[in-house]
Amino acid sequence: MTESVDVPFSLSRRAVYLPAADALVLADVHLGRAAASSVDAPIDDGADICDRLADVLERTDPATVVVAGDLLHSFDHLPRGTERDLAALESVVEDADASLVVTAGNHDPMLESVFDGALTTEYRLADGGTVVCHGHERPSSEAERYVIGHDHPALSVDGRKLPCFLYGPAAYDGADVLVLPAFTRLAAGATVNRMSASDFQSPLIRDADGFHPAIRDDSSAETLWFPTLGACRRLL
Repeated sequence: MTESVDVPFSLSRRAVYLPAADALVLADVHLGRAAASSVDAPIDDGADICDRLADVLERTDPATVVVAGDLLHSFDHLPRGTERDLAALESVVEDADASLVVTAGNHDPMLESVFDGALTTEYRLADGGTVVCHGHERPSSEAERYVIGHDHPALSVDGRKLPCFLYGPAAYDGADVLVLPAFTRLAAGATVNRMSASDFQSPLIRDADGFHPAIRDDSSAETLWFPTLGACRRLL
């Protein structure tokens, strides 16, 4: 049921590496989500995020790390430990000799108060054709490819809900769209199997049927591409 999709990027553990831009992109980190939760968090989300990011950085060695929005979680206050976790994340990127750029998401209204690094609404990668943004609003920059987050996609396969990527060739005004899963493991994710465009929050998803889901199998270090969502509705 899996298939091959020719793409100019490499999918990793909830992140994507674009070799032409020497950039690693991740989305929806949501630092502070565990502390803001009304229930006990199953993991220390800050440490978990930093550990997994360090692993991906070691394997990809990018010049630039871009967060595609929602680096923070809370809208109106900073939960305890958020600034500590943000400093740790910055240190992980710095230790990898990479620069950090953040594109603001809808959960980031307080980011400027704690982050003094590169912050913008949209960021064009060094390849010239890829624009990174959160995806909650229509982009103002033209691009060959948009890399976004926001919807936290997940795919249900054999009764298991797995974080997935969504890739739509020429999906938005002729540009490709790559939707990343949430980098935090505390986000349950939206099961996309039967979702139509109106079920997604991002305005960049106009026809969900043309998007290919992909799952990264870390045990085999393989990327499993599935038929388009239009086909998945009949198969899964």
